[in-house]
This record gives sequence, C-alpha cells and structure tokens, in this order.
Amino acid sequence: MNLINIAKNIFSHPKEFFLENLGIRQTIFKNTLWLVVAEGVSKFLKLILIIYVARILGTTDYGKFNFAFAFVALFVIFSDFGLSQITTREFAQDKKREKEFLAILSLKIILSLGALFLILISSFFITPDPLIQKLIWILGLMVIVENFSAIIFAFFQARQKMEYQAWSKIFEAVIVTAVGFFVILKFPSVQNLSYAYLSTSLVALIFILLFFHFKIFHLRLSFEKSIWQNFLTMSWPLALVIFFGAIYSQIDSIMMGYFGQITETGWYNAAYKIINMTIIPASLISMSFFPVLSKFFRESKEKLQMAWNYFMESIIFLVIPIVVGGIALAPRIIDFIYGPSYFPSILAFQILLIMAGISFLSFPFRQILIVANQQKKIFWAIFGGAIINVILNLILIPRFSLYGAAATAVFTLFLILLLLFGFTLKLTFIKPFNLNFLFSFIGISVSSAIMYFVISQSPIYHLNILLSVLIGALIYLICFFVYEKIISQFKYKFIKNV
Repeated sequence: MNLINIAKNIFSHPKEFFLENLGIRQTIFKNTLWLVVAEGVSKFLKLILIIYVARILGTTDYGKFNFAFAFVALFVIFSDFGLSQITTREFAQDKKREKEFLAILSLKIILSLGALFLILISSFFITPDPLIQKLIWILGLMVIVENFSAIIFAFFQARQKMEYQAWSKIFEAVIVTAVGFFVILKFPSVQNLSYAYLSTSLVALIFILLFFHFKIFHLRLSFEKSIWQNFLTMSWPLALVIFFGAIYSQIDSIMMGYFGQITETGWYNAAYKIINMTIIPASLISMSFFPVLSKFFRESKEKLQMAWNYFMESIIFLVIPIVVGGIALAPRIIDFIYGPSYFPSILAFQILLIMAGISFLSFPFRQILIVANQQKKIFWAIFGGAIINVILNLILIPRFSLYGAAATAVFTLFLILLLLFGFTLKLTFIKPFNLNFLFSFIGISVSSAIMYFVISQSPIYHLNILLSVLIGALIYLICFFVYEKIISQFKYKFIKNV
C-alpha cells in the first residue's frame, strides 16, 4: 500500500482505516499512527510538566526525585519478568492461546506484589535520607501500578489494536499532567509531586481494567501453574535482558546520588528527559513492527525479510537527522526548556544524543532475535554491556560526574549493538544490509549534513528554537525526497543489473 492508496483509504473509509486491520502496510501505518498520537500527547504533556517541576523545585530537589525514580526503576522488571513481550509474541502467532491470558494476569499480580516488597526492603540500604526513602516508597508503588497495564497492552498489541492502548495512555497523561500542575503550583514539594503521580496512576489503571473487562475480555483470577511455568520458561531470558538493561540505563543516576552528586543527578536527568523524547518515534515503530514480524516468522521468510528491511530503513530515516540536528541545536534546546541553571546539561545532552542514535539502531536486531526465540542471546549482550557499564561508571563518575556517565552510556550501547548484530547474522536468516538500504543511507546522510549546515548558520540558529527545528526538519525532508527523485531510476536499474 503506497502513500497515494493510504490517502485514498483515509478519506474514503476513515473509520475502517483507523480501527480495522486491512493489510500489512495499512496495519503497520494505523498502529504506528495511533502510538505516535498517544506517545506524542503523553510525552509532550509530561515533558511540559517536568520542565515546570525542574524549574520550580530546583536542581537539588529535582535530583532527589530522579535518584529515587531511577532506584525503583531497577525493580520494575520483577513485576513483569518479560511476560508482556512474550505474551504479545505468543498470542500474535497463535490466537487460540488468548485463553491463557487470565493465568498470565494472575501471575502478573503475584510478581507485582513481590517487586513492591523488594523496593520497600532495599530502600533502607541505599540512602539514610528519610525524604528520599519516602520518595522511593511512593514512587515504587506508582511504578508498579503503572507497569501493571503493560500486560493489558500486550494483549492489544497481539491483536494489533494499538488504538485501545493509545486511548488509555492519552487518558493517563491528561490526568497526571492536570493533577501534577495543580500540586506543583499550589503545594510545591517533591513529596507532594510523588503522591500526585501515584494517585493518577491508580485512576488510570482502574479505567484500563474496567474497559478491558467489559469490552475485550472478562477478567478473573486463574492459578494455572502449568501456564505460569510455560511462560516464565520463555520469559526469564528476556526478564534478565530488561533487568540488566535497567542497570545500564539507571545505574548512572543511582551512582551519582550515592556519591552525593545530587545536583549533578538533576542536570544529568534533565538531559536524559529530552533524550527519552527522541527515542519515542523509534520505540513506536518497533512496537508496530513486532507483531508483524512475529506473524511472518511463521508464514514467509521473504515477507519477514521485507518487513525487517522496511523496519530498518524507517529507523535510519529517523536516527541520523535527530542526532545531527540535536547536537547542532543542543545549547538552544537546554536554554529554552530549562534555563541557564541547567547549562551544565548541554554537553551531557550532546553525548547522550549519540547514545540515543545507537539505541535506535539496536531495535530491529532486538526484535528479530525475540521473534526467532533467541532472547537468551539478547541477555548475554545486555549482561556484558551492564557489567562494562558498572565498571566504567565506577571509574568515570567520581572524576567526570555526569559527562563520564554519558560517555559510558555511549560505549555500552555501542558494544551491545555490535553483539546484537553478530547474533542476528549467526542465528537468523535476516540479511541486515542490501543495495537499496545503502542508497537510502547515502541519501539520509547527505540530507542530514545539509540540514546541519543550514541550522548552524547564525540567522537560523538564533531564531526561536521551535522555528529552527521546523526549518531543519523541512530542509532534511526536501533534500531527501529530491535525492530519491533524482536517484530512483538509476538505483533500480543498478540493483536490477547487480
């Protein structure tokens, strides 16, 4: 389905196009669009909130909040244990397995309670500060509640009905932003903000469960140990992947807080919050492609390779201009969002942009290994990266603080990418590169270089940052599509002859 056909379907049958699965590309387009809308609205609203939080609370209290949040994030995996992604994969490949969902949901409840217990006990060993301990308790409960909806979303993703997930995320984002702003403006304190996050997470979860129960699948407890054992056997490698992934993504903030660098933790996480926004497009594309890859893995090697190629080219199309443009405009971005008190975040932000780009590139390799039931190999890649990450952070954070942490993140992600690439070549029949990809990569790189040159010029650079970003995006898109128009005939003749 090309862009013209997509446009025709949107205008002629809008309801069917946005709510039904009509074909491969339309389904991917529909699901990606819904996820983009949901994540865009959700992350934008929460980013606006966190900007005001960072400005009002100041770097030290903001650092305490992020230290507590990073610590509880380490334990989230114990509440899911990789079940969500395995559930999506298994249900997408065999719809009959949906009858096992109630048992999986019951297992999720037990795992969540266990994770909460671990958070409460461990809080006494990480810090003597009673305020931070209390933040850990509140945010721990909030994260467990928020993460519980992941198993419901896994069901939606297996059916490729991301619109339900989108509505839920938008609802949650609206209420957390409204309550968060009320609290931070009327009763500004880091503890009150934590209570606001917790209360809105509970409301959102209740809404999701009620909708799912009455519209999708009647909920009840089911303690079928054979199903638990079956899914845990498949999910434990992925659980360890996510756990060690959390280590290399959160341990830097935890170490800085543990070493007493609370203000530096605030600077570092201010940069990281923007980085998390840049990763959203690739994450959404990845979620949209996962059920499609799972389906084709059973049906057709040719269709699987075609979908994976489309996946990889989409990621490359996003990653290069985001990294290049972000590095060019980093000082303006930090100043616009946080103000001069966060200027030490600029260099960390530029380094972390490179990390984000490498993370983008790893998504297709991770997904195809999971689809091929090779999640154990992902574990070894992540495990190796986590060990290196901890060692380098111990060496670099005391000397270089947040900049050492950012450089460690880049090296860690690069090592993981190399390992995932090697495992993909060895364990799947996917061919990562082809001539069509090479031509696209050249066009994307040249277009990004032209964009960098334009937005670096003083008249463009010193415009309002939003206008500078818009101009950069337009320059990139125009250059790329002109390149595609010029090269298209030559490209297809060359590929055909080869």
